Amino acid sequence: MDGDTLYSIGELAQRTGLTVKTIRFYSDRAIVAPTDRSPAGYRLYNIDAVARLDLVRTLRELGLDLPTIRKVVDRELSLPEVAAAHAEALAVQIRVLRLRRAVLTAVAERGSTPEETELMHRLAQLPEDERRRLNGDFLDAVFGGLDAAPAFAGVMRTMTPELPDNPEAEQVQAWVELAEMSLDPDFRTMVRRMVEDQAAEQTRGATMVPRRDITAAVRDQAGPALTAGIDPASPEADPIVAAFTAHYAHLLGRPDDIELRRRLATRLESVNDPRRERYLQLLAVVNGWPAPESLAPVFDWSVQALRVRTQQ
Repeated sequence: MDGDTLYSIGELAQRTGLTVKTIRFYSDRAIVAPTDRSPAGYRLYNIDAVARLDLVRTLRELGLDLPTIRKVVDRELSLPEVAAAHAEALAVQIRVLRLRRAVLTAVAERGSTPEETELMHRLAQLPEDERRRLNGDFLDAVFGGLDAAPAFAGVMRTMTPELPDNPEAEQVQAWVELAEMSLDPDFRTMVRRMVEDQAAEQTRGATMVPRRDITAAVRDQAGPALTAGIDPASPEADPIVAAFTAHYAHLLGRPDDIELRRRLATRLESVNDPRRERYLQLLAVVNGWPAPESLAPVFDWSVQALRVRTQQ
């Protein structure tokens, strides 16, 4: 292509793939100015116009507005600076779209009422400091007065959702559901009761070494029995039940009798509340953790085994 050659709008359209109307539009706004005019008054352009039009088309496809594009092609603005600012703006738009998608997906899947939809929308749009405050209120309601114990400080950290800066739609949706659960007074009361039960177990007895939580003991003892297909009502289950009830008796400093086993059955039924497991599942999604193992089958087996052995 000869650098001295001038091209009409029609010829420029053929070389760039843009329409004559589009080139004339850019020319009228001095984004791609003509180099000269023909004797008949038609606009003529040199080789630089091809490069400018290619850049203009690229920037338009990336979503830049015409005033900004004009400043870029005229070198009034640095292209890297413009690109950085535009990328940041797009990141905000993407986050907003993800939030909207998460809310709409939740509405579609859950059949939410207009009131629930409004709540989800407001929760999804909370800034980071408000999200932290909401979670802090929940943890205060659950652990208030007990959070000084080292064991509970660790538990509180594992119950804290940390939504990333650029969350996926599934993470946003999970966080919204977590927020709804944390605002539910019944859920707060249920979790508080479980924490108080655990605190009581940790403070009783005379042992000087850290004691394993009863739910961990039940999991370790009953899990293999469940996998092996042992009937919880069978004699084969007797030594398994005896092992975790002995651990519970040791925690409470009480004898392993019928009353203790009934108390343990009630404790495991409380821990086995589906809302607790759902909270942990959602927490894993928000924080990008592996999905937690469901302990519901183990607790079901253990409760059944205890109830059978405490009937009168």
